Amino acid sequence: MRIDLEKLKKEALGLISGVKDAKALEDLRIKYLGRTNGELTKLMKSLPKMSLADRRKFGPLLNSLKRELEAALENKLAALKAQSSKLKASIDITMPGKKVSLGHLHPLTMVEKEIREIFTALNFSIVEGPEVESEYYNFDALNIPKDHPAREMWDTFWLRQNEQLTNNKKQLTKSEKLKVNSSKLLLRTHTSPVQIRYMETHQPPFQIIVPGRVFRYEATDVSHETNFHQVEGLMVGKDINLANFKFVIGEFFKRLFKKNVVIRLRPSYFPFVEPGLEVDVKCVRCGGKGCGLCKESGWLEVMGAGMVHPKVFEAAGYNPRDFRGFAFGLGLERIAMIKYNIPDIRLFYSGDLRFIKQF
Repeated sequence: MRIDLEKLKKEALGLISGVKDAKALEDLRIKYLGRTNGELTKLMKSLPKMSLADRRKFGPLLNSLKRELEAALENKLAALKAQSSKLKASIDITMPGKKVSLGHLHPLTMVEKEIREIFTALNFSIVEGPEVESEYYNFDALNIPKDHPAREMWDTFWLRQNEQLTNNKKQLTKSEKLKVNSSKLLLRTHTSPVQIRYMETHQPPFQIIVPGRVFRYEATDVSHETNFHQVEGLMVGKDINLANFKFVIGEFFKRLFKKNVVIRLRPSYFPFVEPGLEVDVKCVRCGGKGCGLCKESGWLEVMGAGMVHPKVFEAAGYNPRDFRGFAFGLGLERIAMIKYNIPDIRLFYSGDLRFIKQF
């Protein structure tokens, strides 16, 4: 019994001296002095089973060990509290904490999200398409055949690939043969190809927008980038006209700039629309008086548009006598530069957090 007590005492005191926190110390108290299963408690509960001589011999020893362990536990707890107080005293809890750095949405993400919400409220569906596109969808089906001068308007990134022609061309329709022969791949130069892809699988009436990234092989400057974003719009039905178009974009710009916006339509040329239009809005900064943003003209060019060309309807499998529609396209960066007064398009892709944190 004496050997067991000496071993127990040595073990308990060693563990108590090495403990690092109050919780671990409390676990040791329960282990040795716990009322139910404490090591020392079990020994004391076994005393009644001993002879009178053994009780007189070991009883005092157990009580002495219990007092010694209690004192060791109490002293260790006081030492831990003193250590904790000293640590707290070295920290000035009245000082303000370091501000947590929060993430910021990119301004292009914010503008695209707002544009999506506006057109969704106007009952437009949101459609997306591939960024790697075929020559057929990017040009041919949009009334821009090979060697047409209009192709020079789009400086194209062409992709290398192995030509794969089908073995049973005789069974293909004229439209399908055109798609096979125009199998060259490229990085899409505009989001207009999604118009054809959507019309091939859907029947009017419908109205959609197509936000997405596009690519142009051109020199970069304050207003040009090789990689930028467009939002394409398309509405097709039996009685769609330019009055519908003017109402839709008028409502769009009113909601985007949070005020009434004066719109001007100018004749222009795009191969996939007839007639073609350039859309200007009265400068949202100076109200048309002339400033640096509008280059003293009082107007801002914001999108190209027009009525869908009959050749485009034919490429999609529609009878142009049955349906009419309008299409428009705007540059996301251009809208963001106007909305947030950003002077250089290259800032969007600079990766400079000082720029992003402003939004």
